[in-house]
Parts: sequence; C-alpha cells; structure tokens
Amino acid sequence: MQPVRAETITIGDEILYGQIVDTNSQWISKELDKIGVKTVRKTTVSDSESDILEALAEASARADIILVTGGLGPTTDDLTKPCLAKFFQCDLALNEQALKDVQSIFDKIGRELTETNRQQAYLPTKCNVITNRVGTAPGMWFQENGKVYVSMPGVPHEMKTLMIEQVLPKLKTTFQTPAIYHKIVKTIGIGESWLADKIETWELQLPPHIKLAYLPGLGEVKLRLTAIGDDLGKLENEVHQQIKNLKPLAGEYIYGYDRDTLPAAVGNLLRSQKLTIASAESCSGGSVAQAITSVDGSSDYFMGSIVAYQNHLKKSLLAVSPVTLDNFGAVSEHTVLEMAEGIRKMLKVDIGVATSGIAGPGGGSLEKPVGTVWIAYVDGKNKISKKLSLYKDRAINIKLTTQAVLNLVRQRLVELDGEKV
Repeated sequence: MQPVRAETITIGDEILYGQIVDTNSQWISKELDKIGVKTVRKTTVSDSESDILEALAEASARADIILVTGGLGPTTDDLTKPCLAKFFQCDLALNEQALKDVQSIFDKIGRELTETNRQQAYLPTKCNVITNRVGTAPGMWFQENGKVYVSMPGVPHEMKTLMIEQVLPKLKTTFQTPAIYHKIVKTIGIGESWLADKIETWELQLPPHIKLAYLPGLGEVKLRLTAIGDDLGKLENEVHQQIKNLKPLAGEYIYGYDRDTLPAAVGNLLRSQKLTIASAESCSGGSVAQAITSVDGSSDYFMGSIVAYQNHLKKSLLAVSPVTLDNFGAVSEHTVLEMAEGIRKMLKVDIGVATSGIAGPGGGSLEKPVGTVWIAYVDGKNKISKKLSLYKDRAINIKLTTQAVLNLVRQRLVELDGEKV
C-alpha cells in the first residue's frame, strides 16, 4: 500500500517574526500519523498573496493532503480565502450555511452580528463548509484531482476541534491509509557514529518496510524504528523482534524505550534490587539529586544529598581528608571517591555517588581545563571513578555530568543483576 502524504502550510507574519510559536503543525503531524498519513513537509509563509499561492502550488505537487492554518479572520490582512478562491479559480460568495453558523455563535454570546463579522461567511464557491462550533471562522474542504485541501483557523483550540470532530474522520474515509508503527530505542554512553558502526550489520538487514532514523541529543542517541504496512499487530511484532536482534550488539547502551527516562530506568533498577542511594555533589550543584527525585516514588530508594561546594564542607560533612585536598585538589579522582564514600556512610545507604569538577565558563587551568569533571560510584564492595572531559558551557556540563552519574549507576546495577543469575 502506498503511503498517503500530507503537507501543512501555516500562514502568518507573526510566526515568521518569531512573535508566536507554531504549535499547530506539530500537533497536526502527530494526529495524522495516528491515522497512517505521513507528513512530508511543513511550510510557513507570510501574509502575502504570491507566497500563499506559491506554497499551495508546490504542496499540491508533493502531497495528497494539504492542510492550511491561519489567515481566516475578517480583517484586510487575512488573505487565505481570496487566495484559495484564486487558486481554485472560483468566486467568493456568501455561503448561507456559514452565515447561519456565524449568526449562531453571536446569538449564543448575546451580541449583534456586525458587517465585518458577516464577511466570515463569504467563502470560495468550490469549498464544502466545515462548521466551526467554537469560533466564527468556518473551515473549508476542497477536493480536486484526487487531492484534498483543508483550510482551518490558526487559533489552536479552534483548529483542534475541527480536526478531531470533522477533518480526521473524513480523511480516514477519503483515503485508504496504511498502518504506521513507531518505536523509539533510547541509548546512552555512546556517540552516534560509534553506535552506527556497532549496529551496521543489523541495520543493513532491516526489511524495506522498516526504516531506521538516528535522533542524537545531548548525551544520548535515540533510534526510531518506523514500520509501514497493512497489519498494525504484525508490524509491532516485527519491530519487537528487530529490537531483540539489536540487543546483542547495543544492549549495554539501551536504557529504555519511547517515553522512558534515564532517572526512571535507574529508579526501577534500585527498587527491584532493594538498594538505596545518596549523592554528594560539587560542580553539579544538586542536579543529580534533582534528576533522581524527578521520578514519582523515588523516596523508596533515594535518601538525600549534600551539595558540598566549598572544600571546608567536603572535609567537615563528607569526611574528605585534608591531605587529599592538599595533594590532589577538589577536582580529582581521590577527592570524588572520598566524597562518595563519605555520603554513603553518613546517610547509611547502599550506594554513594559524587561529582566534582570545573563547570565553567571560568576557573580552569592548564592542568585542569574547564569541563574537567570527576564522578564516582561506591557501594561498599566496589569503587568506580571516571574522568569526563566536557565543554566550556556551564549548563551543558552540568547536564552531561548528571547523565554520566546516572548512567554509571545504571551500568553497575545491570552488572549486579547479571551477577545474581
């Protein structure tokens, strides 16, 4: 079955000026995906007749469904209706059904229908009216040469009401759409190119109807598998089998799927193994604790945290030796291991983790440049430390340090799970 292709056109200078954010296109794409329609392009154009007509012409050459939002108000800068009339080579005329709908809206709010608002009922003669029960601008449905064009208000709640109640159901009956199934595999601790090298043989054997996309982010890489076919259940089974085949190659880096988060993945491991954890933080400023406690129910395993930013607090609260600080400094393997052990003993937890580094943008040296960070994990039997060489951006360094600590805990807990088998 051939995919049904859609394109969205958003009209409005206010979007191009950056005065408002276009959330409509994202929402529309997600809803189209649910009914098996693939969005191939999103276009934003100015309030200009030539730009609108050009966008419509280009979209009609690429897509089966063209969804237009914006420019349907009653004022002179709202050009969508006259442009659609010109594009479809028809007139604008008073539509009696649209007039009744607009009049009904004004009757409900107890206001008189003005001549300006009456203009809302003038529509291209080739369109079918889509009643807007929550606003005064009617939607319009055009069907020509096997393609569907829909024009809707730019106001999000009006557009969504039209889409959910009328447009999406009608599109489902107009087009025979394939099933589309997405699955996101979330990985951490490996860069995109290294991951691609590891899974190359697996990727090459994917069947033609299952596509792989790499979605790199800060500190992690998502793999999106998209399967297209006739049977949704069959597609799900095929994708899940492909993920089973992937695990021997990249399983050590996979922490979750779809909406899973790294803190939640770590929390699940801690809870299942009945272990408790606490953090001692310097450069991360409490970010590790914040990440862990972002998960509902984290009190089951998280006991607390100390942010010992100053050296005298590292000594007095975490029992870091003055000799260690004098000989190696706060940003060192020795110090961060003693911090992790100190918090573990102080709060009587199974696992202590710690961070110490130079987040930046200032404070570095030739020996320890900005972005130098040490992290540690201590559990009574094992002491693990790791040096990170990060960037000059403070926020990014704190984020990456937090991810690295959580991933270090995750890796060790997975190992412990394996050792029990």
